[in-house]
Amino acid sequence: VGMPVGMPVALALLVLLAADAVVPVKNPLLNICMDAKHHKREPGPEGKLYDQCTPWKDNACCTANTSLEAHRDQSNLYSFNWNHCGVMPAKCKRHFIQDTCLYECSPNLGPWIDQADSSWRRERILHVPLCKEDCEEWWEDCKDALTCKENWHKGWNWATGTNRCPWGSMCRPFSKVFPRPRDLCEKIWSNSYKHSPEPRGSGKCIQMWFDPAQGNPNVAVATYYAWKKSCSPAQGENVAPERDQGVRALPCSVLALLPLALVLLPEAAGGGGIPRMGV
Repeated sequence: VGMPVGMPVALALLVLLAADAVVPVKNPLLNICMDAKHHKREPGPEGKLYDQCTPWKDNACCTANTSLEAHRDQSNLYSFNWNHCGVMPAKCKRHFIQDTCLYECSPNLGPWIDQADSSWRRERILHVPLCKEDCEEWWEDCKDALTCKENWHKGWNWATGTNRCPWGSMCRPFSKVFPRPRDLCEKIWSNSYKHSPEPRGSGKCIQMWFDPAQGNPNVAVATYYAWKKSCSPAQGENVAPERDQGVRALPCSVLALLPLALVLLPEAAGGGGIPRMGV
């Protein structure tokens, strides 16, 4: 008895599926550093990162010196002064330091790296989904601090070599400049962040800070969004593969071949395929 017609095709597909599933494919959006002013070319371990940047010491895009500068009131990184409307409260400044550490040190921002048109960097981050709690705690701890600008990326008076409030602007509480947590997270750095409805631990949002003893949760988040971007580049974040983690981890090529293999296998085994109802 000869082999059914569909069997060789089905077996060939299964071989391809198996090979594709076991051969690791490096995703260009994962474990990378953006092309910016202080970033390393590639992520790697650092002997010691300073204070709030320490969670990234095992695999960082920043150097120890960059992590130290991230904590200064008048940092040499960008000549930016947090205290442009009086001294920023420590509980508020903590979030801005964490924000700087994430930006400078994280190798898990690849899915959101975008081209930049500035003289000091070729790439930036855009619409990073910041976890709900991170955004809300940032706003809560800064709501009584003072600032004179909504977008801190541009529009400052740099006449003295550091950022000062533009002429005619007034210092107001954050809660007036940014009425909601979403306003703070999304507007302050030109949409670098997006206020995510997802909580920490969901695997679908980036945490600004984490306990290194528990591992880096942003690795899985970057993998999840890199998967979506590579499989649905036109639809982006609006289409999520709502399946279990094992299926989500499969390469797109495996998932593309899987339906065809599932159709051919019953046909090859039974010789007649799936029976039609009512015939």
